[in-house]
Amino acid sequence: MPQLEFHDFAPQLVWLVITFVGLYLVMARMALPRIADVIEERRDRIQRDLDEAERLKEETELAIAAYEEALAKARAKAHAIAQDTRDNLNAQIEKDRQKVDSEIAKSMASAENRIQSAKTEALAHVNEVASDTASALVEKLIGLSQNKDDIKNAIKSLNK
Repeated sequence: MPQLEFHDFAPQLVWLVITFVGLYLVMARMALPRIADVIEERRDRIQRDLDEAERLKEETELAIAAYEEALAKARAKAHAIAQDTRDNLNAQIEKDRQKVDSEIAKSMASAENRIQSAKTEALAHVNEVASDTASALVEKLIGLSQNKDDIKNAIKSLNK
């Protein structure tokens, strides 16, 4: 093997140093600055993305807070509307109930007046019927015909 021959070591070491220095210079002057730029750009992009994510997170938290506040206001407004509606309906129901009660009272007063007039009319006819019946009974039992005015006066005195 030629690499292991002693007299070939010196030129091999020279070429190794020349190649190493050449590669080192190429890498140091060309490749490593480009790699460093790419790494720096990547680091900057990551930092920008993290900053943007933080900003979006803060905006989201503000939006959530605004949403919760709007939701609380909407619930309070809905509760107030429901309470107003309930109060209005209760007032309307009370008004309708009073109207119905007054109509019932009027109907009852009218019915009582009709009953009273029917009762008065019936009582007026009762005296007539009683006098006719009494006259017929007296005539049938005694056989005498009585004056209707006398019988009416007798019935009136009994009613008092």
